[in-house]
Amino acid sequence: MRYNLINRRVNLKKRMVVLIAALLFIFPAIIHAEDNTGSNSVSLKLSTLGAGLEVEGPFSDSISGRLGINYFPYNYDGTADDIDYEYDLTLLSLSALLDWHPFQGSFRISGGVLYNGNKIDAEATSAATYDIGDRTFTGSDVGNLKGDIDFQKLSPYLGLGWDTSFGKKERFGFLVELGVIYQGSPKVGLSADGPISDTQIFQNELSKEEDNMQEDIKGYKYYPVIGVGVSYRF
Repeated sequence: MRYNLINRRVNLKKRMVVLIAALLFIFPAIIHAEDNTGSNSVSLKLSTLGAGLEVEGPFSDSISGRLGINYFPYNYDGTADDIDYEYDLTLLSLSALLDWHPFQGSFRISGGVLYNGNKIDAEATSAATYDIGDRTFTGSDVGNLKGDIDFQKLSPYLGLGWDTSFGKKERFGFLVELGVIYQGSPKVGLSADGPISDTQIFQNELSKEEDNMQEDIKGYKYYPVIGVGVSYRF
């Protein structure tokens, strides 16, 4: 399956607008829930998901709900299957989580789901030749070699953590988060725009190259989450 990079970016932006609007719609329901027996909080976090903002509202003395958004862009160089690439990593996710505080204190066990918009765009650096699949092609024949690495969009999350202000009168609290996201096997899509890009021979080799790259990164089904932050209760 081939990916159209421009259309994918447009579709991602549309999805993010819809999901952010949904987050803004749902949050007031959490804040003003009739069963709310405690104070609400807003948190700033830094984690392996990027910089994050969360809002939280308790439903009881031991159960609370959180909605959050995380974002971080990063550019780097690397090699995949003997081809040098410039990578554009985007960490972007929305989370909807339930927290259980079994001792009605700081410690919590969390579960929920993330909209996983994390993705990597890649562009091969200029080279005289490229080894693609089982063949070697000249750079002029291949043209611009681009690709992306994508992940399962709805990804379950399980973790544990501490919020030192939960169930207490303190306004400010300290947060620690440890968990894991199941995001499925990453999907690789490659494309080129050179003179041979539409030929069956090249497309067959490009498909092999996708399989090779996908095999190299298949171990990234699980994404670890480690984070710290501060919260303010109101």
